[in-house]
Amino acid sequence: MPAMLASLHSAEASLVLECRAAGAPLWRHLGARVDPGVLASSADSRTAASFSLDSDVPLSTAPPAGLGWFGPAALAVRRDGKTCPVQFGLAEVTQHGATITTTLRDDVAGVLLEQRITLAPGGAFLFDARVENTGASPLGVDWLASALLPLSARSSGLISWRGRHNAELQECAEAMPAQRWERGGRRGISGHGGPPGVVVLGQGAAHHAGLVHALQLAWSGDSRIAVERDDEGSWVLSAGAALAPGEVELAGGDSFTAPQAILAVSVHGRNGASAQHHAAVRAVVTWPEGKMRPRPVHLNSWEACYFDHDEARIGELAAAAAAIGIERFVLDDGWFKDRSDDRAGLGDWTCDPVKYPRGLKPLADQVRGLGMEFGLWVEPEMVNPASDLYRAHPDWVLAQADRERPTARHQLVLDLARPEVRDYLFGALDALLHEVPIGYLKWDHNRDLAPAGGAAQVAGTYALFERLRAAHPGVEIEGCAGGGGRSDAGLARHVHRFWTSDNIDAVSRTTMQRGFLAWLPPELMGAHVGASPAHATGRTQALGFRAGVALAGHFGVELDPRKLSERDRTELTDWIGFYKEWRHLLHGGATWLGEGAHGLVWQAAGNAAEFMLFVTRTAPALDRRPQPLALPFLADHAAVDLQLLRIGGGERGYPAASAPLFDAMVAAPQRFSGSWLAAAGLPLPPLKAECVAIFHGRTGAVDK
Repeated sequence: MPAMLASLHSAEASLVLECRAAGAPLWRHLGARVDPGVLASSADSRTAASFSLDSDVPLSTAPPAGLGWFGPAALAVRRDGKTCPVQFGLAEVTQHGATITTTLRDDVAGVLLEQRITLAPGGAFLFDARVENTGASPLGVDWLASALLPLSARSSGLISWRGRHNAELQECAEAMPAQRWERGGRRGISGHGGPPGVVVLGQGAAHHAGLVHALQLAWSGDSRIAVERDDEGSWVLSAGAALAPGEVELAGGDSFTAPQAILAVSVHGRNGASAQHHAAVRAVVTWPEGKMRPRPVHLNSWEACYFDHDEARIGELAAAAAAIGIERFVLDDGWFKDRSDDRAGLGDWTCDPVKYPRGLKPLADQVRGLGMEFGLWVEPEMVNPASDLYRAHPDWVLAQADRERPTARHQLVLDLARPEVRDYLFGALDALLHEVPIGYLKWDHNRDLAPAGGAAQVAGTYALFERLRAAHPGVEIEGCAGGGGRSDAGLARHVHRFWTSDNIDAVSRTTMQRGFLAWLPPELMGAHVGASPAHATGRTQALGFRAGVALAGHFGVELDPRKLSERDRTELTDWIGFYKEWRHLLHGGATWLGEGAHGLVWQAAGNAAEFMLFVTRTAPALDRRPQPLALPFLADHAAVDLQLLRIGGGERGYPAASAPLFDAMVAAPQRFSGSWLAAAGLPLPPLKAECVAIFHGRTGAVDK
């Protein structure tokens, strides 16, 4: 008999489910776009297999774990202290436009499961799941998969990211597992390895071509993502929040919702998958007044002065910032009461009367009078034991009874699952924002959670963000967690920028920023010009190289302009002007990444008609002459005009060892065919180690 199908189709991919009267829908296809036509039902097309149950149990969206399905579970629950197997008998599948909703019931177990799949603008599939206790006694939820997905037997490898503080987003490439592969997070935040996600490569897939599945959870807490081989020759991908035993207990009628999973399926390689993730994230970022404005040049005070500041010193720093073209000045840690180091003050969000005897408003007014916005650092989720808040409410922190309270950076974590804690924090921040003309908050989170706060801590954090944003919709917020410890699509609903890493060394940042862009768009990626030597690594780098690397994201500065030589200050001013001239192409459009010979990497940003191209070399080339650089994203354009705008790093400006083509390319755009650039490659000028060559390109296409 023909199968009854429900399906969603993007420009590149198709998701096809087979609906049944009883039981969850069966997976029939999740890959490149297809026309399913008239398919035989799974019951009529699957052969018998040796050593199997007499009743076939194919992969469904919620297979009966423990009752015939031996792969990863979509749901694991307990009732009366015992494992409660779930086998859904009643199924209702509806499709309205771009959304498929499945409602599954097991009246024996007293469980209802609702699963929703939505095709998002830009082509990604969004997966949502909710479990409800329809029984009378409490139901414990140990696991609810946000998504349980089939992967092709032709999958060839996995890409994931790991990291630590000051070394975020280190790419890891692995073969498909013979049994099970898992990426887990147990630190209470999404972690320095970036968003909880994995990229699955089809055979021959690379940055620009081939079938890629890429999944990330929109979640800022503990997670578990797994790829498991089955005995039919393919793999199953599962993802969800990692729940501690006993963490989620549902009374009758209560429900628990899993974090959303975002799945990109692209036939255009890793860049195609990233484009879908960028579109999905952009759709949930809520900008003041409803639209992203040009991303202002940002100076953050931290590495300029750390805790050692006062009104006079910061006023001088602000004046120096305005003189070089800074548009937003952010006062970092150290402004509040008793905060001369990291041992005291967190939780008491009142201005230090010694450093700022007149309060912060006169300073903010001075900054605004210089033509800049005023921003402020806060760390609301934390408290120092040496604080008035902790002395008054020691019970407000995450802690276990009769156990020591381990500190990190001399601080504890407030329990944001408690409404009274959220009320206090909202009140403190609300008062600050009413008192001082603050346009921007740098919201930090400087430790892992021990003990963990679980999903309730994450939900409480989101609730605090939502309440503050509703009260102050014009304030932008930057998410920071010891640098890049909480940069994910879950927090993207509440912030407008992420601090990629506390390590601003430009060589280190080259790798980190490419990992960031796998999941999140460049306008959300904080990227600063730091001091030299770099504070995190001690390496010395040319200012032009530092600036060229920072241009790949939301450009800013993290140094004291007064300490620069006149030559360097003039050069930095020029780079700030350069960013302002070209930022309309750097943000909000397409991003393409690629690689060249001997460690050279490139990034392009823009649209079909116009783009910027950054070619970065961090280590010396191994050949006597540079090899041409293939740019596959230009293959479909008949003509491409390219101009070499500047080279940052190495020798200042344009290199002495050159050729007539590059002299001409500096003077005016030079024309190439798109097919030549894609296959034969762009000729490159010689680039020393730690250099960025920056090109501007036009294709003559109409930007849609």
